[in-house]
Amino acid sequence: MSDKRKSKRAPLDIYLNKYMGGVPYMSRAADISQEGVSLARLIEPQHAAKRVGLQFQLPGSEEIIYAEGEVVREWVESASPAKRERSGVRFTLLTERHRRMIDAYVDRHANEN
Repeated sequence: MSDKRKSKRAPLDIYLNKYMGGVPYMSRAADISQEGVSLARLIEPQHAAKRVGLQFQLPGSEEIIYAEGEVVREWVESASPAKRERSGVRFTLLTERHRRMIDAYVDRHANEN
């Protein structure tokens, strides 16, 4: 399998709010890059919406990051016995401060995979 990712990623095992149609649903992050985040679907309805809002805290930070993103990839993790549904969300709107926080986190943790 080829790796189509353009930027380095860092592991990120946190729960976050994923907003669809203005309604928050809990999701779980697997990793993050300067470009976006990989999410595991927990309890949320089937949806066709590609634009989502995200609200989360990076480990070790008290600041809540607000972001908007676009679902650019969806897949089922077939190696998992639970057949977990996952998605890749590319950031489309972040404040400069939050982008710098994510960049610093990725730079510090990128080699932990």
